[in-house]
Amino acid sequence: MNQFKKSKLKSNNNSVSNKIALSQFPFSIKLHSSISSIDNWNTLAPNNIFLQKEYLELVEKNPPEGMRFCYTVFYKLERPIGIALFQIIHFNADKSLQQADKNNPCFFHTFSNFFKGLLAKNVDFYTLVNGNLLLTGEHGFYFNPKEVSEAEGFELLEDAVKKVIPVLKKERKIHVSLSLFKDYHETSTPQSRKLITHQCSEFTIQPNLMMELREDWKSYDDYLAAMLSKYRTRAKRAAKKGANFRKVEFDEAMIIQYQKRIYELYCLIAKSVGFNVLRLSFDYFLGLKQTFKDKFHLIGYFDKDRLVGFYTVIENEEELEAHFLGFEQEYNPTCQIYLNILYDIVKWGIELESKRIVFARTATEIKSSVGAVPHEMYCYMRHSNNFSNRFLNPILDYLKPKEEWKQRHPFKEEVKETVSS
Repeated sequence: MNQFKKSKLKSNNNSVSNKIALSQFPFSIKLHSSISSIDNWNTLAPNNIFLQKEYLELVEKNPPEGMRFCYTVFYKLERPIGIALFQIIHFNADKSLQQADKNNPCFFHTFSNFFKGLLAKNVDFYTLVNGNLLLTGEHGFYFNPKEVSEAEGFELLEDAVKKVIPVLKKERKIHVSLSLFKDYHETSTPQSRKLITHQCSEFTIQPNLMMELREDWKSYDDYLAAMLSKYRTRAKRAAKKGANFRKVEFDEAMIIQYQKRIYELYCLIAKSVGFNVLRLSFDYFLGLKQTFKDKFHLIGYFDKDRLVGFYTVIENEEELEAHFLGFEQEYNPTCQIYLNILYDIVKWGIELESKRIVFARTATEIKSSVGAVPHEMYCYMRHSNNFSNRFLNPILDYLKPKEEWKQRHPFKEEVKETVSS
């Protein structure tokens, strides 16, 4: 007999469920609508700042518009053995989407324009996302490897989603139409592909651009010395064009002083991708600084006394995460502001002795020109209606952007390897 009993999710801000049995005995889950109600979350999470309680509390307190949350703790009998993060997005095409630039290769941009153009006011639904829409990478769940194998973890995750959806509908009046399992690396795909057997559609969006930093790069000059001459010349030319920028790392007081302008610059870039369902909270950057102090860096670019651009980076254990940025587009052709930002992020990574830099998606070719390498990320989607779910594969194939780009190989050793192979 099943020893776990379902119970209602309480309707307060820190709602907690009793254990809900999963299909595989002896596993169960508890659902939480607020991360603050989970005392042992950090002991269950990996050493990944984006799955730690402090970051999740920050996002929960400063959520992107329309985002809600659900957190799951997994149990094996009475032992907590894993966690999963769910973000819930209310998607209304008529209110949330702007007219798209047909040349924009962003998947979500194309996705939004498709629904905007064909369905408009008729599109109004919730999507349950396992993962983090603010980031690129595996930031959705974690299991203690001593308790659960990788394959078993994916099965438990998929099983949990089936339990979460009816609870959200009954207790929080959230009717989930789409489930999205977001961003699994190539090394995870043999296990993640098991999700396909549960009527999920597999698709890729854009690769995650990551750059491994070599141990012998003790300075930015070492990085330049490792480059082919044409790329080294390009880096120096960009630095010359951007020489008039005054670059300032912001402390908390400066972020408060320039908060409105920082958000304006962020919105300039956010609007250019045409998909504004996810818009950062006005206080998100300030919250990052208040929460992570010296682990979070916001660097402003000034033209005289005018703030014309900024970028952010977050120290995440051995990785440096290139986070959100913003700038005035008119400074790109004349001062190469975006390319200068990329080179400055490389400088940060070297100075901090990071092992790698995560540049995330978009601007694939220019990021590869500074040394980032594309890594394919796999996502899985399922519609709650079996009939509609049959059409997901062809729709996703149709929506996938046909982006043409050339991977650059800026380092001498890469060219030698290419020739020898």
